Amino acid sequence: MHPYADSTLSLLSRGYAWAPALRRRHGNAQAIPTRLLGRPAVLLHGPEAVDFFYDERHVLRHGALPGPVLDTLFGQGAVHTLDGETHRVRKELFTSHLMTPDGVKSLGRLAREHWLRTADGLRGGEAVLFDEMAVALAGAVCEWSGVHCAPGGEVRRLAQDCVAMVDGFATPGPRHWKARRARSRQEHHLGQAIADIREGTAGSPAGMKPTVLEAVAAHREVDGSLLDRHTAAVEFLNVLRPTVAITWFTTFAAHALHRFPGVGEELRKDGDGAYARAFAHEVRRSYPFVPFVGGLASRDLSFGTQEVPEGTLVLLDVLGHHRDPALWPEPHCFDPRRFLGREPGPGELIPQGGGDARTGHRCPGEDITVHLLATLTSTLADLDLDMPEQDLSIPVTRIPTRPRSGITVRIPARSTERAPAR
Repeated sequence: MHPYADSTLSLLSRGYAWAPALRRRHGNAQAIPTRLLGRPAVLLHGPEAVDFFYDERHVLRHGALPGPVLDTLFGQGAVHTLDGETHRVRKELFTSHLMTPDGVKSLGRLAREHWLRTADGLRGGEAVLFDEMAVALAGAVCEWSGVHCAPGGEVRRLAQDCVAMVDGFATPGPRHWKARRARSRQEHHLGQAIADIREGTAGSPAGMKPTVLEAVAAHREVDGSLLDRHTAAVEFLNVLRPTVAITWFTTFAAHALHRFPGVGEELRKDGDGAYARAFAHEVRRSYPFVPFVGGLASRDLSFGTQEVPEGTLVLLDVLGHHRDPALWPEPHCFDPRRFLGREPGPGELIPQGGGDARTGHRCPGEDITVHLLATLTSTLADLDLDMPEQDLSIPVTRIPTRPRSGITVRIPARSTERAPAR
């Protein structure tokens, strides 16, 4: 690669608009060399790029994530930084507990119950949906995973900390330092919970199925060793944090329900949940969450005519993939019918990664995300929510973004639910 101007400041200032602008300047090429944080990088786009990126023979994760991202979003030593057999063994910890149909349904049921209790407590007044949904999700995932978190202030603190970790990973300044403090606080708390289980002072009664927290405490690595206390806390937080982060998608879902009232009617008529699942997929495709994902070239490679030397930072254009008219007819039109009667292929819809979910780097919690989003979206459609005048714009310069207002809603004093529990 020849030297190119560093794009770091452009990325920080332009946010989600950075990659589309870079591609436009280069004639929408499939591979565009640049530099980020002073290191050579290449932005890849298209279906072939997805296959290339998620092939471990090409792209590695170890060493790819900057320290500030690990110190806020994922945690030092997290599964996201591993490759090969070490990654597969660690990931089995998640797939064996997050991807079972019963586990997914159980968390979905709890999320709905916690949200409806939250909504009942807010009736007759106004609330910010983003904030209150985060609390409901935090309460649900705590109950589901086996961590003690007292209702009220303790659950709200966990929700706020998980939101802060996601909100501050991609920016310098106050949001970033708030994210660091939030992670440090929760890692300390969860580390103590891990220690209590290992010392026998906490845990499930004999004969009961181990909780997710207990499974993390008991997990052994390739060499047979237990995770150290800090890494165990990091990985358990990588169960809690992404679940709370679904509040971003539910807030986008409320935005879509407001903008496109017809989809709400379809959701209320949805008898088997097929439309709700299609709606969840379309929210994940249409609304901006992950702009791109990154790894390091494992050796000297080429993508088409573009040389990719070993150690190059390889970026996969996620947002552009979901807006590409060659892949999606009328990509800027919100249309859940794209996914009715079918599930997207492994390289088609990639907001949580591509490739195989069990052995590769696709997020093991994707099934959780889709199921919870479909469940909570149906519940939102069943409530007669009123949205007062507010700023519903979604700033593209902010990563991660969300509607500026967080979606302020009024919940009627008397229930107007029209559908049974799903």
